Amino acid sequence: MIEINNVSKTFGSLRALDNLSACVGEGEIVGLLGLNGAGKSTLMRMIYGLVEPTAGDIVINGTSVVEHPEKARSLLGVLPDNAGLYKRLSARENIEYFGRLQGLSETELAESCDELIDILGMNSIAGRYADGFSLGERMKTVLARAIVHRPKYILLDEPTNGLDVITTRAVRTLLREQKAAGRSVLFSSHLMYEVENLCDRVLIIAGGKLVAEGRVEQVVQQAQTQSLEEAFVRLSEATHVA
Repeated sequence: MIEINNVSKTFGSLRALDNLSACVGEGEIVGLLGLNGAGKSTLMRMIYGLVEPTAGDIVINGTSVVEHPEKARSLLGVLPDNAGLYKRLSARENIEYFGRLQGLSETELAESCDELIDILGMNSIAGRYADGFSLGERMKTVLARAIVHRPKYILLDEPTNGLDVITTRAVRTLLREQKAAGRSVLFSSHLMYEVENLCDRVLIIAGGKLVAEGRVEQVVQQAQTQSLEEAFVRLSEATHVA
C-alpha cells in the first residue's frame, strides 16, 4: 500500500500541497485528477522521492520515502511527466538498459521485454533506434521501460495524453494486466473517460488539498452532479473560488 500521510509542500510563499492524506491500496488502479497547478505532479514527485515534503511522510509497503528514499524507490515503476529516451538505442535496448539497472537477470529481462513488446504492439519498432519515434512510439517505450522490472507499485503521469486510439487501447490493456497481476497503479490524467473506464477509485486535488476521494459514483454523488466531468469541475471551481 502507498500511504500518503498529512503531506504538505511549500516553495517559498507558494503552498503546493496542504496537509493531504490518501492511499493507494493493493491491486487497484487509482486516478489522480486536478487542474494544472493543483499539485498532482508535486505529489507524484514526492511519492518517488524527487521532492521532499515540508511536512508529513509517504510510506510505501512499510518503507518511509523520507527516511529511506532509495529503498522506497526500488518498489516503484515510474513514468514521469518529462520522460525521455536514449535516441541512439533501439526501443528494446532502452527497455533492457533500465531492466539491467533494476537488477534483472538476462532470463528475466528477456521474458519481461518480450511480454511488454507483445502487449503494447511494439514488434515493428522494437529494433528501431528511438530517434525519430512518434509520440505514441515514445510513450510505449517509456511505459515498458518503467515497468520492465515488474514493480509492485506503478506511478504514471498522464500516460495516454495525446496518443492515438490504437496506442491508448494498448496502454489500457497493459494497465489492466498489471491490476490482474496484483500490482497497484496511480496515474494522473485530464481525460475523464479514461478514469471512468480504468479506475477503481479517484482522488481529486484542488488548491493543494484533497477535495474528493472514492469510487466514481461516490464522487459524482458527493458533488451532486450527473457525471465525473461535472463533479470535477464543480469541486475544482468551488475550491478555486474559496
